[in-house]
Amino acid sequence: MRLTRRALLAGGAAALAPLPAFARDAAYPPPDREAMLAVPGGRVYVRVNGDLNGPRPPLVLIHGGPGGTHTGMLDALALADERAVILYDQLDSGRSDWPQNPANWRVARFVDELAAIRSGLAVERWHVCGISWGGTIALEYAARRPAELASAVLGGPLIATRAWLADADALRAALPRAARDALLACEGSSPPAPAACDAATEVFYRHYNRREDASPALRAAARAPGNRGFDQRLYETMWGKSEFVATGTLRDYDGTPLLANLDGARTLFMVGQYDEARAVTALRFAAQVPGGAEVAVIPGAAHGTLSDRPAETVGILRAWLARHDTPAL
Repeated sequence: MRLTRRALLAGGAAALAPLPAFARDAAYPPPDREAMLAVPGGRVYVRVNGDLNGPRPPLVLIHGGPGGTHTGMLDALALADERAVILYDQLDSGRSDWPQNPANWRVARFVDELAAIRSGLAVERWHVCGISWGGTIALEYAARRPAELASAVLGGPLIATRAWLADADALRAALPRAARDALLACEGSSPPAPAACDAATEVFYRHYNRREDASPALRAAARAPGNRGFDQRLYETMWGKSEFVATGTLRDYDGTPLLANLDGARTLFMVGQYDEARAVTALRFAAQVPGGAEVAVIPGAAHGTLSDRPAETVGILRAWLARHDTPAL
C-alpha cells in the first residue's frame, strides 16, 4: 500500500511522448510557489508548479501511505507545461507539521485536509488524483460530489481493506516458492529471522510495488532539507506492520458504498500491469460506479506507476485531464 518503503491501459501516441529531461536525468524544477497551509490539526507543506489562474483547471496529487510524502509524485510535474500541478505532504509526513496526535489520523480529517488546501490556494475548480492510500482520500472526496471537482483519478487505490488483502494474498501466491513460503512463515507463530522476512518482502515489492530503482533526481528530492520523510508510526497506526495483515484503524475500512456516489463519466481507475491493486479488482470496482468508470492499465508498471513508467502515466493523465477540463453540461 505504501509507495515509499524503499525510497519512496496502455495509452496511445500521447502516452509514449518523451518526458522533459528533468524527469529522467536532471533535478526536478523548483516550485513556483511554496506554502505552509492551515488544515485541521496543523499546517501542511504545499508546492505548486504552473499558473493556478491559467485556462486549465489545476491538478492536485495525493500521495500514498499513510505516512508517505509528495516526492513519489514529482514526475507529474511534466504536466505543469499546460496546467498548475499541486503537490503536498499530508499532516505528520514529509515537510508538513508533525503534531503526532493520533486523533488526527482519521480518514475524514485527511479528506477535510484536501478541501482546506483548495480553499487555502483559492482554487475554484480542480482535478484530483490520489495514488494508493491517496486514492482512498480521492474516493472519499469525490463521493462528496463537490462542485469544484473537474474529475477524479483513483490510482492503485485502497477501496476496501478486505479487497486489498485478497489481492495481496493472490499476488503472494504467484511469487517464487521460496519467497512465498517465507512470507507465509513470517505471519506464523514462529517466524524466521527478521532478515529473512525483509528479504522475502523485498521480493514482493520488487514484483508488485516498484519494479524500477528510484532515479537520482528522486533520491535527491527525498533527501532535501526539511523533508522528514516517511512516518512509520502513522503507517503502523492506521495500517499495521505487514502488507498482508491489517491491524490498524483501517483494518475494517470499506469504501465500496461510496462508489455509488461517484460520477462515472468523470472517474478514472488507473493501475499498473503488476499493481498490488490488481486490474481485475479495479475493473470490479469501476463497474459499481453509476454509468461505469473508465480503467487505465499502465503497461510494465507495478504500484508506483509514476516511478516505474512516468512517460506512460503522464500521457494517460494528460489525455484524461484534457477530456474533462470543461464543466459537464
